[in-house]
Amino acid sequence: MKRFVLFIFLAGSFASAQEDDAVKAQEKALRESKNLTYEGNQELTTNKFIEAEVEYRKAIAKSDQNAVAPYNLGNAYYNNATYSEAFGRFKQAGERASEKPEKHKAYHNMGNVFMKRKEYEKAVEAYKQALRNNPKDEETRYNLALAKEMLKKDQQNQDQNKDDKNEDEKDKKDDKKDGDNKEENKDQQDKGDEGDQKKENEEENKEGDGDKKEEQKNKPKEGDEKEEQQRRPNQLSKQQIQNLLEAMQQEEKKVQQKIDAKKVKGVKVKNEKDW
Repeated sequence: MKRFVLFIFLAGSFASAQEDDAVKAQEKALRESKNLTYEGNQELTTNKFIEAEVEYRKAIAKSDQNAVAPYNLGNAYYNNATYSEAFGRFKQAGERASEKPEKHKAYHNMGNVFMKRKEYEKAVEAYKQALRNNPKDEETRYNLALAKEMLKKDQQNQDQNKDDKNEDEKDKKDDKKDGDNKEENKDQQDKGDEGDQKKENEEENKEGDGDKKEEQKNKPKEGDEKEEQQRRPNQLSKQQIQNLLEAMQQEEKKVQQKIDAKKVKGVKVKNEKDW
């Protein structure tokens, strides 16, 4: 019985020693990580961004309990307008942070990245999360109000753009409809013009037939034409002969009258007295 108790005691002591060693190792790693973070800060103050980035990455890899290293590296990326990398490091800092002040700073800067990206809805949520860890920070509260205002304007612009797009689509449909109506009216007009032209052609043909009939009506009869064709060029017509005969008769009548007048004048008148 005593041996069993002793074994449990020894086992417990061994486990406790292991835990102590693990804790000590973590503490050592954290100290080294902080030292590397300090080196990175020093490099950054002299504008040696690449050297500072290397030191910060070493610090991050050395200990997962160091929230300062990713936070500082995020600030370095942010100042260089590398917002995607900055957001990743701020997010990492927020996950590593065990104290509310550190979490507040990480979420606050995440909100700043979202503002730069014009992702206002995400910025609002990040600032809210920051205020949950530090409700008294006036800068975060101001940024939250600004993000809400920008989100409102952005939604209004989206609605306006949507309305404009719908209006443009409606105008295009109306233009297409007007074009179809114009084309239809043009087809109808062409058909109407074609009908008018056809009618006009029919009337012209009708007038042509009338003129042809009139011409045929005024055309000499076939017998008269044949008689005219048989007559010699210097041969007089019947009417001309008749007129000529009548003229001759009149002339002959005049001559006869003159002769008769002379006869009357030439006859001697007998005296009543006989000498």
